[in-house]
Amino acid sequence: MSEFRHIIRIGGNDIDGKKKVTVALADLKGIGPNIAHMIITSLKIDDSLRFGTLTDEQISEIESSLKNLSGIGIPSWALNRRKDVNTGSDLHLLGGELQMNILRGIENEKSVMSWRGIRHSLGLKVRGQRTRCSGRKGGSVSVAKSVRAPTTAAPTGAAAPAVPAAAAVAAKPTASAGKPTK
Repeated sequence: MSEFRHIIRIGGNDIDGKKKVTVALADLKGIGPNIAHMIITSLKIDDSLRFGTLTDEQISEIESSLKNLSGIGIPSWALNRRKDVNTGSDLHLLGGELQMNILRGIENEKSVMSWRGIRHSLGLKVRGQRTRCSGRKGGSVSVAKSVRAPTTAAPTGAAAPAVPAAAAVAAKPTASAGKPTK
């Protein structure tokens, strides 16, 4: 048996060797607990083991199975990219490749101007959730306060502000036609 390793690199990610095998595999982006359990049972690895105690052969088996999940007996309904738009086949993507594929799909929906694409571009909920009371983003919307002129008198010794003649004339109330002025 090989010595305990604290960090193991699989699929471009560092995995903590102190975690149990299924939990450690579920830390990979694109692998959830169910898929991790399917992989471990199909490779006949004890799930009570810590990831750092696995042999090099077992780790290489896990790496090769992550590249081809359908080859080890994982059903197609468990894969995360079924009937891919570009290839038409069932795929299971991991890590950055999964992230880029999701973003590419969203951009495609936006360019086609589908309902989902429009909702994505507006930053609204996409899958039919309510938006009346939840999912609000940004600051609160309230009534704007009006700006008042200062009510205090100018301090003594300070010059009064200069008011243009046109503004002074516009500020005087004018008599309306038909009403006598007092």
